[in-house]
Amino acid sequence: MQQALTLLNGLTPAQFMAEYWQKKPLLIRGAMPGFQGLLDPEELAGLACDAEVPARLIQFDPQRADLGEGWQVTQGPFDDDDFTALPAQHWTLLVQGMNHVMPEAQALLSHFDFIPTARLDDVMVSYAPTGGGVGPHIDSYDVFLLQGAGKRRWRISQQTDLRLIPDAPLRILSHFVCEQEWVLEPGDMLYLPPNVAHWGIAEDDDCMTYSIGFRAPAARELAIEFLDACRQDGLPDELYRDPDLQPVVDAAAVDADMVNNVAEMLRRLPWQPAQLGPFLAKYFSEPKAYVVFSPNRKLSLAKFSQRLAQEGVVMDLQSQMLHWQGQYFINGEQVPVSAEGAPLLNLLANQRQLEPALCQGGVMDSVLPWLHEMYLSGYVHLAEKTA
Repeated sequence: MQQALTLLNGLTPAQFMAEYWQKKPLLIRGAMPGFQGLLDPEELAGLACDAEVPARLIQFDPQRADLGEGWQVTQGPFDDDDFTALPAQHWTLLVQGMNHVMPEAQALLSHFDFIPTARLDDVMVSYAPTGGGVGPHIDSYDVFLLQGAGKRRWRISQQTDLRLIPDAPLRILSHFVCEQEWVLEPGDMLYLPPNVAHWGIAEDDDCMTYSIGFRAPAARELAIEFLDACRQDGLPDELYRDPDLQPVVDAAAVDADMVNNVAEMLRRLPWQPAQLGPFLAKYFSEPKAYVVFSPNRKLSLAKFSQRLAQEGVVMDLQSQMLHWQGQYFINGEQVPVSAEGAPLLNLLANQRQLEPALCQGGVMDSVLPWLHEMYLSGYVHLAEKTA
């Protein structure tokens, strides 16, 4: 945490977290010197034609940009005809979950490993010709906007007026007052905390921006999911009781005694703060709804063990693995692991792979049955042989 990083404008991760994370924007010139992107526009369009890759096309009429009907959003997958029919300007292609389909995008995330993996949302790539953008808006997550090919003008505002254009197909701010603006070139990056209004507009054709997003879930969402997890774990279904109920005159009223009784029921719910650790590891490792795993070719445990020792193992690009106090979770499922095998799983969770030398006998025996099961499910894969 004490090493100054070009990625963070010469700040150490500790300084960045203390001064900027969830506090204020940071412009970083030359965050990744020489960075031109991970793929070209044709490759991005090809991914947008894949039914398993979330993609959107956003078009707008600049003369009607302040009106809800001036915007048009089309969900993928697309085909060649969709792209050939597009105008020369004022549209954007957004492709999400790039780290799930491109090893290079997954590798890009390693530059941000000073941020907990649990906070990661995904890597999204946007392509736009001149004038393309998605309008002034806010995000409910932290985002690093890394410029690939081309140039994009970013305008930002820390305004408190967050009203939206009514009935627009996107959450576009109805009033945007620019406070700062910059043109980002390849390798430049802009960090924005949640709820900072921003508006990116392509300055030239073939403009590609890489958005590395870190989600900040709402308290309501976490509460609902946690209580549901408690219910699934056997939360007692206590009946409402009011043995001291008195006759009422206004039968339609919800009286104070009922409110107090229900409040007491909720206070008696038998959950403990210690339950939150496993819940969060499970919750944040759950795959997104669009993620589909392809099972690997069946191998016996003995054959799998033999090849594992020769090749090593890698996590699927879509897999997420987290841990809390010796409990490990992959894709929302808890891993049965002994204290002896925990260090291996820690390496796998952080490095997303295990070299062949670590996969031979001894400690590996304690996690081998689980690894075999995960291999059959497509959560992990045998690595390619190095010889």
